[in-house]
Amino acid sequence: MCAVSKPKLWNGGCEMGWMQKLYETYEQCEGKTVEAGSELWPLSHIVKKVHVEVVIDANGIFRRCHLLGRSDSPTLIPATESSAGRTRGIAAHPLCEEIGYCALDYPESDSKKYEEYEKLLSNWCASEYSHPKIKSVFAYVKKGRIWSDLSKEGIFPVKVEDAQGKKTKIEDKKVFLRWRVEEPHNPCSGVWEDKELINAWIKFDKTQNIKKGFCMLTGEPDRLAQNHSRFIRFSSDGAKLISANDFAGYTFKGRFTDEKNDYENQPCSVGFEVSQKAHNALRWLIHRQGYRNGDQVIVTWAVAGKPLPDPFQDSLHLILGIEEKTPTETPEQPADPGDVGQSYALRLNRAIKGYRAQLAPDDDIIIMGLDAATPGRMAIIFYRELKGSEFLDRVQTWHSQYAWPQNFGKDSHFVGAPAPRDIAEAAYGRRLDDKLRKAAVERLLPCIIDSLPIPVDLMQSTIRHACNRVGLEHWEWEKCLGIACALYKGYSSSQQKEYSMALEQNRTTRDYLYGRLLAIADNIEQYALKNAGQVRDTTAAKLMQRFADRPFSTWRNIELALTPYKSQLRASEKGAGFLYNRDKLLDEVQCAFHSEEFINDTSLTGEFLLGYHCQRQELLKKHEKSDSPNNDENSEPLEE
Repeated sequence: MCAVSKPKLWNGGCEMGWMQKLYETYEQCEGKTVEAGSELWPLSHIVKKVHVEVVIDANGIFRRCHLLGRSDSPTLIPATESSAGRTRGIAAHPLCEEIGYCALDYPESDSKKYEEYEKLLSNWCASEYSHPKIKSVFAYVKKGRIWSDLSKEGIFPVKVEDAQGKKTKIEDKKVFLRWRVEEPHNPCSGVWEDKELINAWIKFDKTQNIKKGFCMLTGEPDRLAQNHSRFIRFSSDGAKLISANDFAGYTFKGRFTDEKNDYENQPCSVGFEVSQKAHNALRWLIHRQGYRNGDQVIVTWAVAGKPLPDPFQDSLHLILGIEEKTPTETPEQPADPGDVGQSYALRLNRAIKGYRAQLAPDDDIIIMGLDAATPGRMAIIFYRELKGSEFLDRVQTWHSQYAWPQNFGKDSHFVGAPAPRDIAEAAYGRRLDDKLRKAAVERLLPCIIDSLPIPVDLMQSTIRHACNRVGLEHWEWEKCLGIACALYKGYSSSQQKEYSMALEQNRTTRDYLYGRLLAIADNIEQYALKNAGQVRDTTAAKLMQRFADRPFSTWRNIELALTPYKSQLRASEKGAGFLYNRDKLLDEVQCAFHSEEFINDTSLTGEFLLGYHCQRQELLKKHEKSDSPNNDENSEPLEE
């Protein structure tokens, strides 16, 4: 049952649309072909990490056993409603279990645990839903030789290896077993692989714990769920979305109107099958396509199970993801960097068009974020329901509005919007803690899904980080610079102010022109240093933070620092031609200022980064397009 008092009706049920949509997703996706290891769990089953596989014959005679590796360990096992959510107390699984439950000869055996396990297995065997493999396992269990047989095989002590390769000893009574029953003419010997056995347990479990009530989602009388699923985000996840486990205590105190504290009737009720299918669908979706940020999980899906662009990836992954599926269509390449915006728009439109071809305009799209403040309670931190066309429009808007040339490293140069995780690192540094990263990603969710402007403080933090060039490694600064430009451009677009990804020669705003000046000065000094065989930061790089705060006074220092480098270049035949072109460009940019704006020493906005980045790209373009061996520009240094 769900601890919600005075439920508001929603399509015949409680205000729990997320569960309704997950239930519908399970119904539509059940039975569809999916990759191995990521199938939807059937009802009344869970996946456990098993340590030992025990092989017996059809008569219940032990044959052999062996330890399981990390890849073979996850196993689908039958479970009761109580055992699926057990944390303490006694609640036996009906078939595959721990040594402490199923081994009667275990030296420290708890008789109560064994009795419950034996009773459950016995009742299943005696029912009309029995199965030959179950009877074979029961025959072997009753002999009370599990512990001694495994000990003879040298199984103990059992050690398991984690993802880092570190081995940990498992307490003997916690060693989990699964069964393989070898029968003549039956190649399917594993109990977890036998579809008939799986269906037999589902049918038998329906006859157990048959408390009936009104399901608020289906609107019909049904078997009610008493314990809702855990293991949602990962295999050891103990947090639950719906919990009702304290009918005699204070969990629901003050939530109900009945003077007798009728906790069992006033909360809204959810059917067992609905709860199982909804939670299984959520678990399956997270495993297949969930965005993970520590314990925080955000998952986007179409109820019909159709492919969607991941809204939490950068533009490179979005575009390549669809182009790889349609390799016959080759995207247009820009004739020169000035066409980069148009080329990117064409590729983005093609990618979104590819998704539109598979997704109907009225298909239901769900975006759901989950996190847990405590180990036992999970919360929905974000939830949106959109139609297919609306979702794709908003994803396209994000990737179009926040697009900018990005440099994420030697093999990752692209034009587009950065991913939320990269934005968080650009704003707060690579070493930010998990809580800050979660908070940043959560704040970016409405910007992508609801097309809201990016938070101003997040944008400004990224700009400050990009200006602190000396405090970053070169590759890290390049990445941060591209992200800062993307955020400022996108935010400005939301304020009805548009910028081009190419250099705008006619833009004469103070901040943009100051950014151009800084790029030219940086280029001159870098060229001189390279000719002299020196590798060090330029004056423009060292003073970038100060330049952003006090541009006019800092520009004088930068310009004076260029004097010895200009003298060095004038003494060189190639350097003289290069310097002539750069001095000419400096004069053109300085003449574009209004005099009162040039001497204004107030701090610059993020617009100066756009001017800096575009001017730098323009200088690189001139170098790349220069095809004359005698051209002085041919010797310009490239910034990789």
